[in-house]
Amino acid sequence: MAVEKPRVQLEIERRIFTTDDLVVEQRQGEGEAAESTVLTGHAAVFNSLSENFGGWREKIAPGAFVKSLNRKDDVRALFNHDPNFVLGRTRAKTLRLSEDEKGLAIEIDAPTTQLVRDLVLAPIARRDITQMSFAFIVENDAWEKSENDDFWTRTLHEVRLFDVSPVTYPAYPKTDIKIAERAFKEVLDKQSMLVSGATRKRQLELYRQRWRFVV
Repeated sequence: MAVEKPRVQLEIERRIFTTDDLVVEQRQGEGEAAESTVLTGHAAVFNSLSENFGGWREKIAPGAFVKSLNRKDDVRALFNHDPNFVLGRTRAKTLRLSEDEKGLAIEIDAPTTQLVRDLVLAPIARRDITQMSFAFIVENDAWEKSENDDFWTRTLHEVRLFDVSPVTYPAYPKTDIKIAERAFKEVLDKQSMLVSGATRKRQLELYRQRWRFVV
């Protein structure tokens, strides 16, 4: 059962992916240019179902980032989504983003500072940090309910990018939870003629239980 998407959520959300290709590379510059350190990997993976968010899951459709990339949105690379810890920026050409068959590919020309080497690059090289995240606003999504169970699937078809970030912990901020919960409520409201009040209450309670211990 497909549902027309709810209103656009003009608020920034974040999603986190564990990746096996987040690596630190040493690249030789052209001519006499010094060797550079480049962080490569994927900030998002297509068609990978998220964990259970309490009655619904989420996935990203191929092409979800195309408009944002074609618009040349000024995207930052941060560490742990901290705006005080900038690793790169598309406008400065120190961050390069592209879509490939796997997802949102990244290349970051890491700053040549001891702080970045110690706190970011070394832990990634040691595989102490293996997760990437991206911040976005939903511009086009769709919800579909499974005919076999009560689960819904939210598919992100178009998003506006704000930043990409290696992250230490795979936790979702409470603000993201509230944004997603509102979107889920709107979907249930659109189905109010088909979903009984008891079922709706049960779905929302499952959602709240799922996030009760998230910090």
